[in-house]
Amino acid sequence: MIAAVHHIAIICADYERSKAFYTQVLGLQVVQEVYREERRSWKLDLALGPQYIIELFSFPDPPPRPSRPEACGLRHLAFAVRDLDTAVQQLQQQGVITEPIRTDPHTGKRFTFFTDPDGLPLELYEL
Repeated sequence: MIAAVHHIAIICADYERSKAFYTQVLGLQVVQEVYREERRSWKLDLALGPQYIIELFSFPDPPPRPSRPEACGLRHLAFAVRDLDTAVQQLQQQGVITEPIRTDPHTGKRFTFFTDPDGLPLELYEL
């Protein structure tokens, strides 16, 4: 039935700030950027490797959404990295605050969390 994840959609409060974060800090590549006049909304398609697209949207006055780690709903978005220490160092050099690196006791894999400009919880998970 389901073949794959098609895209991940994120609504941001400050479009330019979030666009800079996802492109300059995280290094995602712009595929397409469209302004939809009738909705007063930007839509930015960002490539995440060869397989995934993140859609970044702006809307006038979006309502806040609880994003605490244990809030009901989508918990977080995780990005795979080959070298967690280097990835964390690169984020911190850009002013991004990361949690201390932890190790999953079941898989032995290392990971950490940080947030985007709107407080969306993001994870780096070492392959």
